[in-house]
Parts: sequence; structure tokens; C-alpha cells
Amino acid sequence: MKEIKLAKTAGFCFGVDRAVNLVYSLVEKNEKCCTLGPIIHNQQLVDDLNSKGVLTIDNPSECPRDYKIVVRTHGVEKNVIDEIENAGVEYINATCPFVLKIHNIVKAEQKGTVTLIAGDENHPEVMGIRSFCVGDTYVFKNEEELESLVKIHHLSKKENLICVSQTTFSVEEWKKCNKILKKVCTNCKIFDTICNATSDRQAEAYSLSLECDAMVVVGGRHSSNTSKLKNVCSENCPAFLIETADELSSIDFSVYDKVGVTAGASTPAVIIKEVLKSMSEEIKEKEVEATAEEVAETAETADKAATAAVEASADGEASFAELLEQSFQNEDTGKVVKGVVVNITPTEVFVDVPGRKQTGVIDADDLSSEPFDKCEDVVSIGDELNLVILKTDDASGVLKLSKKLTDAYKGWENIVKAQEEKEIVEGVVAAIVRGGILVSAMGSRVFIPGSLTGLAKEEDLNLLKGTTVRFKIIDVDKSRRRAVGSIKAVINAERKAARDAFWAEVEEGQKFTGTVKSLTSYGAFVDLGGVDGMIHISELSWTRIKHPSEVVKVGDVVEVTIKKLNTETKKISLGFKKVEDNPWAILERDYPVGTDVEVKVVGLASFGAFANILPGLDGLIHISQISKDRIKTPADGCKVGDVLKARITDIDFDKKRVSLSVKACLEDAEETADEAEIAEEPAEDAE
Repeated sequence: MKEIKLAKTAGFCFGVDRAVNLVYSLVEKNEKCCTLGPIIHNQQLVDDLNSKGVLTIDNPSECPRDYKIVVRTHGVEKNVIDEIENAGVEYINATCPFVLKIHNIVKAEQKGTVTLIAGDENHPEVMGIRSFCVGDTYVFKNEEELESLVKIHHLSKKENLICVSQTTFSVEEWKKCNKILKKVCTNCKIFDTICNATSDRQAEAYSLSLECDAMVVVGGRHSSNTSKLKNVCSENCPAFLIETADELSSIDFSVYDKVGVTAGASTPAVIIKEVLKSMSEEIKEKEVEATAEEVAETAETADKAATAAVEASADGEASFAELLEQSFQNEDTGKVVKGVVVNITPTEVFVDVPGRKQTGVIDADDLSSEPFDKCEDVVSIGDELNLVILKTDDASGVLKLSKKLTDAYKGWENIVKAQEEKEIVEGVVAAIVRGGILVSAMGSRVFIPGSLTGLAKEEDLNLLKGTTVRFKIIDVDKSRRRAVGSIKAVINAERKAARDAFWAEVEEGQKFTGTVKSLTSYGAFVDLGGVDGMIHISELSWTRIKHPSEVVKVGDVVEVTIKKLNTETKKISLGFKKVEDNPWAILERDYPVGTDVEVKVVGLASFGAFANILPGLDGLIHISQISKDRIKTPADGCKVGDVLKARITDIDFDKKRVSLSVKACLEDAEETADEAEIAEEPAEDAE
């Protein structure tokens, strides 16, 4: 062997790459999952997933509790999906979008339609397709079987007849079958559903086999597309199907000068690389390594240029036009097309683009600039969308699209209009950036400086992330498609309107509900809805307090009364104390003169003692009323803190004075005791 030649599109196709990456991403997140059947027909990759904790199950009932089910790329039968949903098990549908397209085709047909399927009737993909058909179905694997079906079932006379193919069906065989259908079944609607990756791989393999002495086909023996590749290559030269590099030892390459290598769509790049290394005994190591790197690069499906463009858009650093210029890769890139949503997954939206064979794919990141939880929150199946082409990949049959960019273009026009008409715009804070925030509104990003967010300088801008805000567009750079907004402008305008309305209607005596805004040593400031009023410390409580914080705190919602207004200075004095809590009102109602009460001595003077009767109300016990005995000073009869029984002897509501007497209570108690003693003395004997 003197030369090794590798097919350009060897390795993972789009659908396989998508499914495999999905499962590995779940592993990286430490999420428990199992695949319904092998995720792809490659035992080595399945074994690797199993070693990482991913289970392979045959039916949904085998799924352990708290595990997610991943539906394999080939798809499953409709009743299996129904079983999963009825069981309430969380699942992710990793069915190849090309297979899902076939499901949608057959489901859309009316009852009574006969469906012909080109493929292997025992293959899981074909079994899944049949389950979605609305009428009779017949499967054929070559032109002979098709001719037999047409004759036995009189298909030439059927009015409602359609034909689809397994995505990995032989391209050459499909052409032969098409000739028969067009000739015999003139009413048959034919859908070419062989995926681009399959047709391109078969064409490349065929061409490569013409110029090589032998071909090595790498892939699983149970893989349909891999088997087809071997058959194609065998038409021109000896072809060997191997699963791993270990099997190369059974092949004598010394009789061949030039050996071609291709691989099935479910063959990992690492296995291809190992095969190439093993075949390099007669080839320079450097050349083989270069080829291997080429394979690895071929297996990548991510569009780095488009991704960078979208990320730039998200950061508000590039305009719509700039993004299109940056992402130009072919004549289609940047074009706006219409697409109809045909399937929605947690990470992608698949669309049918009229006039194009490729499957349209919108990644979740390209769906909307507005925050969302699920793709279903943004679009629904059947929606017609205007989309920008990010990338056309004919090799994988994928058309990468963006809804976010078309939304951004339309949104920009609305942003400009809002600025011109001074409208208030509503949006969601999408990101915190240097110097301010980015707000997602109408499909565009608007920058709002930190000083215009309405937050205090010391407050964290992260408090706004994810919240809905209202703002005005204060500046627009049309050439660069950049806009600056101000939340503060809206806040100030609303506050002014509120103030004007307040002062137009406010009257003394009105009651309001407000929020405590700040505290000082002399009172509390309350926000009445854009207008501040003050509760003096003396108005906070009927009892003496040292600081307003003893009664209220910042953020408290309080009920207040307008006590005094100054329309010139715009100052408002507020009342807070409740009338029903007025101790003098309670005294008048419940404590008439002559009532005995328990009081607490709170102070001493030369002429008597002050005692607390009710919270916020003290009375005077004159020195002559402290004791029934004569005392020189009040301290001779009581001390601060003593709890005494006293009688209310006088109330002067005008002067707010209450007179108390401990002496009266003591004398009454003494008199009562004497009466009791007399009552207990024995009566004298009668003479």
C-alpha cells in the first residue's frame, strides 16, 4: 500500500452529530438519562456512553425513576411516544430532522392513502415511519419488490398513492424505482427523502472506488448507511467493512497500491482516526496525521462564523447589516427566506423552506433576543417565519437560519420610530455590561447607562437582570444601528405627573397609604406616591420615644393623615397616631374619677410622685396623698419603679392633668380590715 485517500464527508452526519452531542451534554451536566435503543448504530460509542452511566433500554417501562429518555436518531413508533407521554416520563426527541420530515409527510395525507416506503422493513426508521401512516403501507427494498407490490395490490389503479424512502436508501436503487413508479403509477406522489448526507457519501464513495484498488468502509455492521456504502464501493473494487482498527489485521493491503477510506454517518471521528493511523505503516506519519485532523474537522457541524455574529448581536456590538457582511460565506448567506415550523425540540426549531431540499434549523440561540424558557414559548408548529440564512451546508443537508436577526431588523425600525415620537418602550434587561445594562426590546438591544437606570449609585445593577423595564429612547445612531435609552426619564416623568395630580387634589385631613422612605432623628419621611411628607417624632407615638426607628422602619407601609400643607414650599406634615389609641380618650371612656388603678412610679419631685396610668399618660400623686402618714419627702413613701394602687381623684382634660391618691386606697383598705375584725368578734352572752 502506497497511498491512502479519505472521502471528504466521512463520519458523522448532522442528525447523528446532533443526537450524540445532546447525550454527552446531559452526561456533562450529571443528568441521569437513558437512550431508547442505541442512540446510533455504533457499538463503540454506545459502550462509551454506557461507561459514563447512560443506560440503553428497549422500551419505556425499563426507564428508572428520575431518568430522562432520549429517543434515538432513527426515531420510534408512534405508540412508543404515546407510552412515554402517558407515563409522564421526561424525554428528549433526538430523532434526525430528516426522519421527522418523513413523519410529517405521511401524517399529512388523508385517510385511505396508500404509502410505499423504500427501505428495510425491519429497520427502526422504517418501522417508525409506518406507524405514522394513515392508510395501508408497503415496504420494498429494490425494483423487483416494487414491481411485485404494484402487481399484487393493483397499485397502478390507486388514486391516493405516495412514496417515500428511508433516509439511507441506495441512491441508485431509488432512481430505478422512480422510473417504475412514474411509468406504472402515474397518480403516485413521490417524495425524495434520502438525506443529502447519504446521497453525497454514496456519490463520493462511488467516485473514490473508481480510482482506488480497494476500499475500507468504517462503521457499524448494523448501520444501514454503512452497508449501502460498502455495496456502492463493491461495484468497482474490493470493499472491506470494519468496525474498528483492530479488524485491519485480517486484510492484506500489500496487494493494493491505492486504498480509499470512507465511513458511515454514525462513525465517530476518533475511530476513523485510529483506522488511518493503523493503515499508515507504508505512509509518512505526518501525512496521516494531517489527514486525521482533516477528518476531525469534517466531523464538526457548528457554524463558528454565524455563532460569532449572533453573539456580537447579543452584546449590542454590531448592526444587522454588519452581521450579514461578517457572515457572508456563499451567495445564499444573508438572504431572507420564509419557512414553516415543522418540529420543535428543547434546543432547535426545524422549518420547511419552500424550494429547498435542505432541512432548515434554527438553534435556540438564534430564535429570539427576548428571554424565554422553551422554544414553544416563541413559535408553534405551522408558524410561517421570516428568516435569515446563516449558513448553507449542502454536504449535511442543513440550512442554518436565524429568526433573531430578522426580528432585530424589524425591531430597529420600531426603535427609531419610538425615539422620533418620544414613546415609552418596554423591554427585559438581558445583560449587565460595562457602564450599564442591555435591554431587549422589539427584537433589538438598547444600551442604558447605569446613571439612567433609576437605581442609586451604590445599588447593584444585577438587581435589574431579567426584570421588565420601561424606558425612553434618548439617542439613536442610525449609521451604526445603536440606541441609548433612559429608565430615569420615564420615572421622572411619571413622578412629575403624580406630583401635579397630587397637589391638584390634596386637602388637609385626607388619609393616605405611603411607604417609609427614610428616617431622621426628628421624624420619618413617607412617599405618598411621588410626593414626600414627614411624620414628626411627636406624631409617631402617644408614648415618649427617643428615635423614629422605635416605631417604624424604612420600607414599612403606613397609613397617615394630612395634618398640614404648604403649597408654596411643597411641604407636608403627616399624622400617624391613631385617635382610638389616644390615652386621654381611653381614660375618659374607661377610667372615671373614683376608679382605683395600678400605677407605676416613673419620677419624683419635691411636691410629689409622677406615676404612669396608661401608655403615654401620667398622673401626679401629691406628697400628701402618697401615704396615710405624714412624710417629709416623696422618697419617704415610694421610689421609682414601685407599682402602687391609687385612686383617680381628679381629671382636668383641658390642662391634661390627672390627680391620684394612694392614701385614699390605703385608708379604705384599713377601714375594710377594721370592719372585718369587728364582724369576727364573738357576741356577748345574754343575761
